[in-house]
Amino acid sequence: MTNFAGNLNIMQLIRKYFPDFSETQFRQFEQLEDLYKDWNLKINVVSRKDIDELYLRHVLHSLAIAKLISFKPGSRVMDVGTGGGFPGIPLAIMFPETNFHLVDSIAKKLKVVNEVVDWLELTNVKTSHSRVEEINETYDFIVSRAVAAMPTFVHWVKGKVSKKQNHELKNGIIYLKGGDLDEELQEFPKATVYALSDFYEEAFFETKKLVHLPLKYKG
Repeated sequence: MTNFAGNLNIMQLIRKYFPDFSETQFRQFEQLEDLYKDWNLKINVVSRKDIDELYLRHVLHSLAIAKLISFKPGSRVMDVGTGGGFPGIPLAIMFPETNFHLVDSIAKKLKVVNEVVDWLELTNVKTSHSRVEEINETYDFIVSRAVAAMPTFVHWVKGKVSKKQNHELKNGIIYLKGGDLDEELQEFPKATVYALSDFYEEAFFETKKLVHLPLKYKG
């Protein structure tokens, strides 16, 4: 897993939007494709059609959150329904001093996540094989990629947003989702929707959105 020449064009895509990564971070991103392709042969964590476009459909998609916010050192972020580790692992590479908690109810997917975390030596990631409702901690932000409609997701994470504000962006949910969100956001007038096409020029992102929903602390 040390020959990354085939990833050069892909990494140019990463560098195009995030030119300030350290060499360590670039190496970690380079390793993702080989790691996921290897594990995908054993456990299907990324769809067959997506594995060849891992950087576009998963890594860059996850890093769209970093176009909205730069997580501060020491802050806490939970990734709900992380699946194969998205958006949590790319964000953990980008923000090595931020604490990430990746949660999923499917054990075999977390097995892959744990292996990737260990291989990349990410010391800022912990995982839980659990339903999010069973997590009794609070976080600055809760991130996810379209695991449920927003009303359901808000119900799941109730009481898990920290009271202390560490960022200009208000604590709450940062959600990656596609399509028409008008209906499911009707009851959330404070939600702000960002088009990923404002961040990226690739056609894949034309219908993709990023939603920020501030949530008040409820102890």
